[in-house]
Amino acid sequence: MNNASAQQFTGDSQYVASEDLLATVNIAMTLQKPLLIKGEPGTGKTMLAAAVAHSLGKQLIIWNIKSTTKAQDGLYVYDVVQRLYDSQFGTHGVDDIAHYIKLGKLGEAFSSDEQVVLLIDEIDKADLEFPNDLLWELDQMEFSIPETKQTIRAKQRPIVIITSNAEKELPDAFLRRCIFHYIDFPDKAQMEEIIRVHFDDLDERLLQQAMNTFYMIRDIRGIDKKPSTSELIDWIRALQAGGIDPYKIEKEIPFAGVLLKKDKDMQTLEKNTR
Repeated sequence: MNNASAQQFTGDSQYVASEDLLATVNIAMTLQKPLLIKGEPGTGKTMLAAAVAHSLGKQLIIWNIKSTTKAQDGLYVYDVVQRLYDSQFGTHGVDDIAHYIKLGKLGEAFSSDEQVVLLIDEIDKADLEFPNDLLWELDQMEFSIPETKQTIRAKQRPIVIITSNAEKELPDAFLRRCIFHYIDFPDKAQMEEIIRVHFDDLDERLLQQAMNTFYMIRDIRGIDKKPSTSELIDWIRALQAGGIDPYKIEKEIPFAGVLLKKDKDMQTLEKNTR
């Protein structure tokens, strides 16, 4: 197993990253530890893994975590039901248990001949035991399949990036094994840089008026779900498509439903813009 990552992440043309974030990614790769990324929705946590994979020319494997996800799901699944079904119909090869073993995303990452980037996305959606159940596998980079008496060891240690929306506190034992970085919501200067990545030719007045209104809405007390970067990008596209005069944006806030997704937030906006 390769124990070092000589490559450095210096950024990606489609992803705007701070110097601190770039440094943290490279520290995690050098120390061969999982990188735990936190931040509010829309700060680019998930996109970071794609940017790292693209920049370094590596395959990206995504393990999307749900409330029902178990750590075992990421290792392998033994399809007992399919084997039973096949045995009833005399299917050839039913005695070969390995035929019914399917590797999960962690298993795929370990089995890859080339180093991959493994994204464990929104780990805090799972139950509290989920992170602890992965400690051994992430430390030792191996796991066993008792049904076949096989041990899967990482051929190349994957670059592991884990995201969390901070909906739950993660166990201390898990946190000790990670390198941590919190992505702050972009300020206006950084947001402008992000927006320009997504638009080749954007009217300067439209950009400035849209950003001013966007940050004004985020600052309103009582907004439950603040609009994110992706919603700002969608809003600017809507403004362009609708041919909206930039000077009307701040007063009228057209297509506000692109930015705000809750009735309560729409009502709060109305009260603060009368």
